[in-house]
Amino acid sequence: MNNHFDTAVIGGGLAGLIAATKLAQAGQKVVLLEKAGRLGGRAMTNKKNGAFFNLGGHALYLAGEAYTVLQQMGIALEGAAPSAKVHALWNGELELMPTTPVAMMMTKLLSWSGKIGFVRLFAKLNSVNSDALDRMSLRAWAEAEVEDPMVRHALYALSRTATYAHDPDRQLAGPVLKQLKRAIKGVRYLHGGWQTIIDQLEQQARAAGAVIRCGIDVKAVLHHEGAVQKLLLADGSEIVVSHVVSTAPPSELVKLVQGAEHTALHRWNEEARPSIASCLDLNLRKLPAPGTNVVMGIDQPYFFSHHTLNAKLTDDGTYLVHLVRYLGESERAQGIGESSLAQVMSILQPGWEKEVIAKQYLPRITVVHDTLHTGRFELQTGPGVPEIRGLYVAGDWVTHGEMLADASAASAVRAVDAILQAGVSQRPRVVHVS
Repeated sequence: MNNHFDTAVIGGGLAGLIAATKLAQAGQKVVLLEKAGRLGGRAMTNKKNGAFFNLGGHALYLAGEAYTVLQQMGIALEGAAPSAKVHALWNGELELMPTTPVAMMMTKLLSWSGKIGFVRLFAKLNSVNSDALDRMSLRAWAEAEVEDPMVRHALYALSRTATYAHDPDRQLAGPVLKQLKRAIKGVRYLHGGWQTIIDQLEQQARAAGAVIRCGIDVKAVLHHEGAVQKLLLADGSEIVVSHVVSTAPPSELVKLVQGAEHTALHRWNEEARPSIASCLDLNLRKLPAPGTNVVMGIDQPYFFSHHTLNAKLTDDGTYLVHLVRYLGESERAQGIGESSLAQVMSILQPGWEKEVIAKQYLPRITVVHDTLHTGRFELQTGPGVPEIRGLYVAGDWVTHGEMLADASAASAVRAVDAILQAGVSQRPRVVHVS
C-alpha cells in the first residue's frame, strides 16, 4: 500500500472533502483519512423509513462562502426556501414574528412603539459597520442600541437562529450582525439533505485522483525541525507527507500533534467556546398544525422548522420537522432531555405523538467547535499553524469572520491556497521521531 503523499487531509466532512478535491484537481497526490466508517461528519444525513434526517440544524446561506465555493465546484444545490411566515414562542403561546410587513401590522408581540423600534433595528443593521464592533458582545451592543426590551428579545432570537448559538453575553456583535444580514438575504434547505453535497464532493475527489480511506484513525502528526514529516496511524503504519490539513476540532488536534502545548494549537483549544444543542427530528404522517412551519423561541432558546414544506426530504410525501434548543452555560454538560423537547413540540404541533413514523433525538450535539466570542485573543484562525511548517487547519471553528458551513468552506479554500502557494518542495529527509 502506497504511504507517500503530497498532502494528507484528516477528516471527511465538508471542509475535508473540499480541501481534498481542490488539491487533487490541482495535481497533488492526496489522501483523505476519515475515522468513521462513512464520510460526512456533521453534514452526514441518516435515512430512516424513507425520511432524510440531517445531524442537527442545517441551512445553506445564499450569500455565504459555502454556497459560492460549492457552486464554483459544480456541486448541485437543489432545494427550496423555508416558510417566510414565522411565529414567535413567548410564555408558551404562539404569536406572529414581525418578519414581513403584514406580520408587523398584525403581531401582538410588540407594542406600537416596539414595532417602530423593530423597523429602526433593521435600518441600523443595514447601515452598521460590523467590522468596527469586533470586540463588543452582542448583548452590550443591543443594550446600547435597542431601547425596547421585546425588540432586544427578538434580536437575540433572530441572531441565535442565524448563528446556531445561544451566547449573547460572549458572542461578538460584529460577526453576529454580519451573519444575521447574510441570513436575511436567503436560506436554502436541500432536497435529500446535506449528504447530497458530501456524495458529490466524494465523487469529484475520487475522479480527481484523491485516495479516500474510511475507518482510519490517525494517532499522531509527527514533525521534525519545524516541518511536518508523517502521520502515525492507529494500526502502527505511517504515511509520509509534506502537508497535512486537519479538520479535527481543536480538542482533538492538540492530542495529535507533538508539542502542541508550544504552538498556537494550545491557545486555540484553550479559547474554544463550542455551541452545543439538543435536537428532536420527527417524520410524521401528517402535520397536526400545518400553518405552524417556522417558530423562534423568544424567552427560551428554541427553533422549530417544518423542513418538508418546500424541500423534498421524504420519499413518500410525509412530513419532517425539526426542533432544536441551543444550550446555555448550565445545560451544556448534559443537554436537554427528550421529554422537554417533546413538551415544546406539543405546543407547536399538538397531537404529534400519534403521527410518528420515525424520529431522531440528539441529546447533545456540537453545532460548531468554536464561536467568535469575546475571549478570543485573535479573531482569525489559520490557515497555517505558525510553529509547524506544512500543518494547516480547516473546519467550522477555523474562521476569518465566517460561521458554520461558511467557515468550513472558506477555511478549506484558504488551506488549499496556502499549500499550492508553498508548492510541494523536495521532501524532507525522514528521520525517526519519537
